[in-house]
Amino acid sequence: MSAPDRPKDGKKSPPAAKAAKGGKPAPRAAGKPPSAGSKSGPPARRAPSRPRGPREDYPTVQAFVAIGANLGDAEATVKEAMAAIGALQRTQVTARSSLYRSAPVDAEGPDFINAVVAVRTGLDAEQLLIALQRLETLAGRERPFPNAPRTLDLDLLMHGNSVIESPTLTLPHPRMRERAFVLKPLAEIAPDKVPRAALARVTGQVIQKIR
Repeated sequence: MSAPDRPKDGKKSPPAAKAAKGGKPAPRAAGKPPSAGSKSGPPARRAPSRPRGPREDYPTVQAFVAIGANLGDAEATVKEAMAAIGALQRTQVTARSSLYRSAPVDAEGPDFINAVVAVRTGLDAEQLLIALQRLETLAGRERPFPNAPRTLDLDLLMHGNSVIESPTLTLPHPRMRERAFVLKPLAEIAPDKVPRAALARVTGQVIQKIR
């Protein structure tokens, strides 16, 4: 028998795997057989899931804000104010009343467009008041004289169970139960906040829901 062929460099080529007795293939090393089409090496690691977005957890209270306007496009202004209040820091609008048209009460100019929104807010009463006043300024609110017509009027009616009497803020709002343009829309979204007797006292005030 002739000697096996050798590579030119003189090194022996690795021996081929020999079959076991009986023609059966040699057993594999212990462990699970690789799946078809799998690649050698450690399995790929899954990328860690990312949070969907930052989440803020903070205590909130329910508050109510009355909205009014009687200059310019008052209906559009009131709707924009609703959206702007909901965009305030740590504040979310949870209910919006219909729009109402009312004759001025203790004010001058054309009829007002009114509404009330309920919010959940992490701002305290003073912080929320400052934020509302800033929205009035951005809407072009001017105060040339008492009870002047206004592009936007935002009144903080209630802030949780707060009872406040300070030079800048009184809560609950001291005149809210005297005004149909506050009580009607407030009763629409929070009937438990408006006593029937209070509604009866303002029936003579002209107000109409805008459909």
